[in-house]
Amino acid sequence: MMTERVHDPDDRVLWSRAASGDESAFGTLFDRHAKAVYNHCFRLTASWAAAEEHLQNTFLMAWRKRDSVVLENESARPWLLAVATNEVRNWRRTLARRVRLFDKLQPDPPIPDHADQVADRVDDQRRMADLLAAVNKLPRNEREALALCVWSEVSYAEAAAVLGIAEGSVRARVSKARSRLTRLVANAQPLTVAISEER
Repeated sequence: MMTERVHDPDDRVLWSRAASGDESAFGTLFDRHAKAVYNHCFRLTASWAAAEEHLQNTFLMAWRKRDSVVLENESARPWLLAVATNEVRNWRRTLARRVRLFDKLQPDPPIPDHADQVADRVDDQRRMADLLAAVNKLPRNEREALALCVWSEVSYAEAAAVLGIAEGSVRARVSKARSRLTRLVANAQPLTVAISEER
């Protein structure tokens, strides 16, 4: 017996429905893009907990702005990743201010409590922190292009729209970032291979 395949509506249709108050349409957008946004946030923060918080804040912002934002692409993912990137930037600034204040109040940094974390998550976070430390040595424009195109697998055209630059500039930034990062992590052979592969 043949059944007709029902195609899911594209993101623009769902966004329009959500703007009209359709919570289930917004829920579908969340289901469709939450994993990509979460992974993007983890890659920018090297923290599962921070990634979860940024995921929530990103979709909260999307819900609040649903009736004022018009999607320029068929997919909401580039816009959501841009919101998540800005959310992480703001979080870093706030965190830096808190660290400076805390350093003034208490000379010794607190010892993190890892009791409730699973061992493999700790290892993932350590490796991601090492990688992020190397990535943070890159210029900001190269970091952002690398995060979008390599880690979040956004196309060069979509990344250009998110960053507000030409597609060729995105390609150049990703290429420079890969070259610099390869030099920075030359001692970590598996990482070097993964970063230097072309998409």
